[in-house]
Order: sequence, then C-alpha cells, then structure tokens
Amino acid sequence: MIELSGLTKKYGNFTAVDGIDLKVPRGELFGFLGPNGAGKTTTLRMIAGILKPTAGSVRIAGIDLAADPIAAKAQLGFIPDRPFIYEKLTGTEFLRFVAGLFGQAGPDVEHRARELMALFDLEEWRDELVESYSHGMRQKLIISSAFVHRPAVIVVDEPHVGLDPKSIKILRDLFKEYTRRGHTIMMSTHTLEAAESLCDRIAIIHAGRIAACGTMDELQAGAAEGRGLEEIFLRLTGQRAARDLMDVLDA
Repeated sequence: MIELSGLTKKYGNFTAVDGIDLKVPRGELFGFLGPNGAGKTTTLRMIAGILKPTAGSVRIAGIDLAADPIAAKAQLGFIPDRPFIYEKLTGTEFLRFVAGLFGQAGPDVEHRARELMALFDLEEWRDELVESYSHGMRQKLIISSAFVHRPAVIVVDEPHVGLDPKSIKILRDLFKEYTRRGHTIMMSTHTLEAAESLCDRIAIIHAGRIAACGTMDELQAGAAEGRGLEEIFLRLTGQRAARDLMDVLDA
C-alpha cells in the first residue's frame, strides 16, 4: 500500500533522506524509528505529499504520488506530530470540512464524526470552537480527522504526543483494529515499547538511510539473540545509552 523507491530529500548540500527503498503492504502496522534528525518526519511528509522529493518516488495504494497527487492523497490520512487546525471551526465542523475535502458528505459522515469524537471523549465539545480546545484535545481531533474519510493508508508522526493514558490505549486499539480490517498504518514514534508491542514490522532509520528492517524476531536475529528493541536501536544508531554517565555527574 506504501511503496518508496529511491526516495531522497536534499537541502542544499545536506541529504536528509538518502535513497530509501521500502514497501509496506496492506493490513500492516509498520513502525518507523530513528533518533532526532534521522529523516523520519521528512520521509513521512514526502509520503503525505507535503514535501516534494529531490529524487525517487512514492506510491500510495498503487498510485504514483507525483503523477496523480489527488488520487493518491485520496487514499491517505495523515496525523502530524503537531496539530494545526482552523480554530474558528467547531470540532464537528472541522471533521465535516476534512471529509468534504475528500468528496464525502451526508449522514454517514455526520455519524462517523460523532462516533470518532465520542471515542476520544470529545462529544461534549463537538459544538465548541477549536480555539477553546487543549493541546491534547486538538491532537485527538486531528487523529479523528485522519480516520473520518476511511482512507486505505494512514501515516502517523508521533501519535502519543499530548495524549493521556486512556487516549493512548484507545488509539492503540484503534490502530490494531484498523489494520486487522485490511488498512495500512505507518507510524513514527520515539516510544519503543509501543513499536515493539504494536508493530508487525519495524524499520530503523539513521542518517537518512534504513539501518535495519523486519519483524522483532528478524531484528533480534540480525543483532544478537535476546536483545530488546532499545538495545538494537541504540546499537544501530550509534547511540550510547549511558554515555560516560559517571563522568558527567562527577564533572
């Protein structure tokens, strides 16, 4: 459902994403991990059509994003790490607006919007302007907007930011059920526990390139038997979990 071929993004002489080849099939919950500055968000924004690649291609549900961006984006829902919403709309109006961008309207959309807002405890706020929403409420509204048109593919950048524990549990259950029904989710997160417990496969990106990709069993086999995701992540990205801790504290 998501296919990246030689995907590259350069800013002058700096290469943020360096020739990524990746396939995420239908029905998979795919984790995308990496340290800050590794190229995760840049990659997701190119998939969402927000950034134009320097080279390479993105295909969504078999549709080339560059050749037919409207058709490709119609298959996609995007959850950014920071919620940007029209503040002078109510929550219901915002979901109605997003559905309308995808040519959807009527009783089914109204029902879907109400159900999504109820799921995330926003029902009492559905007729309030978004400007009165807290950060966490805005994040839940953005998440709802990604599902309101029932896309084939959802791309998520740090979904847990600003969410309370109850909402995190609801979101994880929603992701699992959505992929069980044959949809595809690609999720970037710094929460390694979430990636390990939720994702069917995981890719670790470092310095703009895929350092490893596979199931947890495959990643462990490629690293060392019995290693957890944190150890694998730190080894592949060149990080040091307890870098000279005593020297830092004693300095």
